[in-house]
Amino acid sequence: MTTKTRKSGASRHPVRSLLRHIRLFATDVDGVLTDAGMYYSESGDEWKKFNTRDGMGIKLLQRAGLITAIVTQERTRLVARRAEKLAIPEVHQGVMDKLSVIRDMAVRHGISLDQVAYIGDDVNDIEALKAVGLSASPADGLPQVVRVVKYVCRKKGGEGAVRELAEMILKAQGQVSSFQGQDLSSGKRS
Repeated sequence: MTTKTRKSGASRHPVRSLLRHIRLFATDVDGVLTDAGMYYSESGDEWKKFNTRDGMGIKLLQRAGLITAIVTQERTRLVARRAEKLAIPEVHQGVMDKLSVIRDMAVRHGISLDQVAYIGDDVNDIEALKAVGLSASPADGLPQVVRVVKYVCRKKGGEGAVRELAEMILKAQGQVSSFQGQDLSSGKRS
């Protein structure tokens, strides 16, 4: 495990003060909540694989009082269903200008962009990543993205990157111990 150089801006250990002030957590979908694969059946049905541990990370953030959001260029019923299952209050699909959507959410919730964490993996995420307080990429994010983010996850997209970032935020905010030993899933996988 190597630490990214200062030249790229990315680190394996984001500044704790950044993590402590996060109030809104936003994520892209393809390549972040999924492995970036798109699966099609013979009948034309589209499938995506979501990681249940990432889902639990989102639930933990919500229980700690953070606003959670999906901001994606894609527009699918699958994403809407996943967001509904996780009770994500801010779901923005078909977004071409992610920074504008994130700015709008911050204004509506009365927070600054410095209080927003955003995780993305591709070139259409770059402007939003440059603007927020805590920007992150999965380990397999594109090189152009890795160069501009403040944190590069150890985990790949769809393999726990969101959970990794969520736990870092919760730990910095002193929230992790309050969830240990509780039944958070109500018997269902997230």
